[in-house]
Amino acid sequence: MNCGLLNAQKEPVPLKRVEVELEVRAHVATVVSTLNYENKEDKPLEAVFVFPLPGDAAVCHFSAKIGQTEIVAEVKEKQKAREEYDDALSSGKQAFLLEESDQSPDIFSLSVGSLRPGESASIRLEYVTELAVQADEGLRFCLPAVLNPRYQPRGSEDVCIQVTSVPASLVPYSLSFSARVSSPRPVSKVESNCPLDALQYLNTEQTQATVKLAAGHKFDRDVELLIYYKDAHQPTAVVEAGQTSAKPGSLMGDPVVMLSLYPEFPQAVTSSVASCGEFVFLLDRSGSMDGSRIKSARETLLLLLKSLPMGCYFNIYSFGSCHEHIFSESVEYSQKTMEEALKKIEEMGADLGGTEILEPLKHIYSQPCIPSQPRQLFVFTDGEVWNTKEVIHLVRKNSGSHRCFSFGIGEGASSALINGLAKEGGGHAQFITDTDRMQPKVMQSLRFALHPAVEDISFKWDLPKGVSVTALSPPITALFQGQRSLVYAQLTGQNSEATEGCVTVKYSLAGHPSQNQLHFSLKPAEDTGLPVHRLAARPGSDSLEKEEKESR
Repeated sequence: MNCGLLNAQKEPVPLKRVEVELEVRAHVATVVSTLNYENKEDKPLEAVFVFPLPGDAAVCHFSAKIGQTEIVAEVKEKQKAREEYDDALSSGKQAFLLEESDQSPDIFSLSVGSLRPGESASIRLEYVTELAVQADEGLRFCLPAVLNPRYQPRGSEDVCIQVTSVPASLVPYSLSFSARVSSPRPVSKVESNCPLDALQYLNTEQTQATVKLAAGHKFDRDVELLIYYKDAHQPTAVVEAGQTSAKPGSLMGDPVVMLSLYPEFPQAVTSSVASCGEFVFLLDRSGSMDGSRIKSARETLLLLLKSLPMGCYFNIYSFGSCHEHIFSESVEYSQKTMEEALKKIEEMGADLGGTEILEPLKHIYSQPCIPSQPRQLFVFTDGEVWNTKEVIHLVRKNSGSHRCFSFGIGEGASSALINGLAKEGGGHAQFITDTDRMQPKVMQSLRFALHPAVEDISFKWDLPKGVSVTALSPPITALFQGQRSLVYAQLTGQNSEATEGCVTVKYSLAGHPSQNQLHFSLKPAEDTGLPVHRLAARPGSDSLEKEEKESR
C-alpha cells in the first residue's frame, strides 16, 4: 500500500510531488523530505498524512507552508500537543500535529488541520537515522514508497488508519531524490535498485560525493541506496561540534563523539568458539506474505536449515491467525529430521490468515530450554502488525533466555519491528528485498548465532586536563565478531592547547582479549546540522517514554 494524504473519510488527497535530500556523514543520515499537495475539493479539508520512518529515527524539524503562511512545529508533551491542536481547530485556525503511532514507532501520522478549497500546502520534515551495515559492508538507506497495512489482532480496540492502495502504474506524483555522502574514508561506490546518475566526487581524496536518482522516476517502489566506503570495517571516532548558541555543558552545547566499533578476532579464535545451540525458526504465513514474499521466506529458511551444524537442536513454527509447529518439541538435527522439515517447508504457503505473532512467541518462550544448547530464535516476517511495541516488550522480557535474529521480508517491512526484535533480543536484523543479496545476509546471521557475543566491553578515555566525558548510549547488550555498533559520548570542558583526544576500546571473545585505539579531533568543524547530537539524544527520550509507560 502507498503512504498518502487522507481526508476524514479516509479518501486520498492528491499529492503532487515528493522531494528528498539525503546527507550521509559516515554512518549517520539526515533526511529532508518535502511533500507538496493540494485540496481539489469544494470545501475545507481536515486531512491526515500517514507515512513510515525508520523505527530509530529522530525527527528534528517539521514545518508546513500554506500560501504565504509558514508554521514551524514545537516539540511538546503528547497529550498537551493534542489539546492545543483541537483548540486551534475549534477556533477556526490552521494547525498541524505530527505524532508517532502508539502501536508502532515507525509510523507517523500528520494531522494538517483545515485546508481551504483549491489551496496548496508544502510539508517539510527532517529526521536523522543510523545506517545499518550489510553483510557485504555496504551501508543501507531505504526510502519506503509503501506503508503496508498493519494487521490488527482480534480483540484490539484501537482504531487502525487504513491507507488506500494505489497501483504502481497510477502513482500520481513523482520523486526527486539526491544524496550527498562524506566520510573519513573514501567513498568507493554507491548502488541502488533504481536508476542513478553517475557518482560525482567533490574532492581528490574521494571522501565526498553526490549522486541523484535518474530523472522521471515514479515513486512506485522502495528506493534502496547502498553506500560503500573503503576499509569500512575499520573502527572510527567522529566528533561533532556543539551548537554555538546553546549553553556550554548542555548536550546540544558540547561536542559529541560517535564511536563506530567493529570487533575482529583472528580466524583461530573464532573457529575455536563456534557452538551448537537450539535453533527455533518462526515463519510468517499470513495472507500479506503471499506471492514473492513467502517464496523468499521459504528460500531463506531452507538455506539456514541446510547450513546448521550437526549435533544442534531445531524446530520450525509458522503463524497467521493461528500457529503451527513441525515437531512437538525441538529435535536433534540429523539427516532424517532435516529431510522431514524440508518437505514440510516446501508445502508452506501464505494461508494462515492474519499476522498474530504474540501467541506463537509466548508458546516458544514457555518451552523449556535445552541444557548446553543456547536458544537462537529466527523470525521471518513482513512486519505487518499493529502491536509492534507489545511484541518487542515480550522479546525484551525474555531476552535472558535466548537471542533473537530477525528477517524483514519484502519491501515495506516494518523497520521498527525487525530492528526492535533484534535489538531487544540481543541478535541481528536483516532485510531481504531481493534474492541476489539473500545468501550473504543469511549466512552472516547464522555466523553471529553460532558464536558467543563479544564480552567485557570497556572504554578508557585519554583526554586533556579540563575535558571530561559522559556516556550517552545505553550499555551494549549484544555485539558480535564482525558487527558494527555505534556508541555516543558527550565531551564537556575545554583545553585551549590540546587538539586531540583518544579512547581505547577493549573487548574479549571467549576469554581472548582485543582492543582498538581511536584518536579524534577536539577542534571539529562547526555548523554541521547536529545529526550526531540528535541521535545521541534519542536513547534518553526513549528511556523516559519507557519509564512513563511502566509507571502507569
